[in-house]
Amino acid sequence: MSVATQGGLSVVDVNGTEIELMEAGKGPCIVYLGSCHWIADDTNFQTALEQHAHVITPRFPGIGAAKDKNNLNSVDDLAYLYLDLIEKRGLSDVTLVGASFGGWVAAEMAVRRSPALKKLVLINPLGIKLSERTTRDITDFFGTPDADLRRRAFMNPDAAGPQLRDLEDGALRARLQARETLTRFGWSPYMHHPRLKQRLARIQLPTLVLGGAQDEITSPGYARSYASLVPGARFDEINNARHFAHIEQASAVAERVTAFAR
Repeated sequence: MSVATQGGLSVVDVNGTEIELMEAGKGPCIVYLGSCHWIADDTNFQTALEQHAHVITPRFPGIGAAKDKNNLNSVDDLAYLYLDLIEKRGLSDVTLVGASFGGWVAAEMAVRRSPALKKLVLINPLGIKLSERTTRDITDFFGTPDADLRRRAFMNPDAAGPQLRDLEDGALRARLQARETLTRFGWSPYMHHPRLKQRLARIQLPTLVLGGAQDEITSPGYARSYASLVPGARFDEINNARHFAHIEQASAVAERVTAFAR
């Protein structure tokens, strides 16, 4: 695994795929997989985590300056990519944390049972189909106007951060790359893996699932049902928060996550 540094980020090559990597803080080791959504900025949550833990945050392939030389195209590919990253870094006793799309990837990693993983936290995860085939469990990100997405995803859309038109070029590029990444990995079948629901029973890690009490991106009870499929998982609800609870209630969610990690 080769490492280069660009603008404060490490660019890491894992078996031919480059990813950007941020690392900061001291304490229990947390690997955080973000929500990968163009209307969401996880920076405040990462900062809150770093006050209590050693946090490693890999970006998804294709976001930032890194190049995906292997043309990965499935969440399975992402799960193995980050498991390889953890192994090649020699990490152990890792608390794996994933939010929204990152929660889906984290769940796929956990069903594969790496000895480096110690605990699992899923924050409003995506990735499973609960309803029958014609009933939507997850909002159509690509067919819903951004203003409506913000209202569904945040209690206070105006507090969710700047809109795309107000971003400087570098930040705008990363947001549009996130949109492309979601399309690439989650388009079909839409934002889920048909086998993941039954495979969640393979997870053998102490698991905490957090769900925003007012989430309108997923169907009612989605996160709670997710937790019920993981053996021994605990479900906690975050009040006054919708889908991006970790952004709206960054400090409170970070405290829950790091307390669980310890």
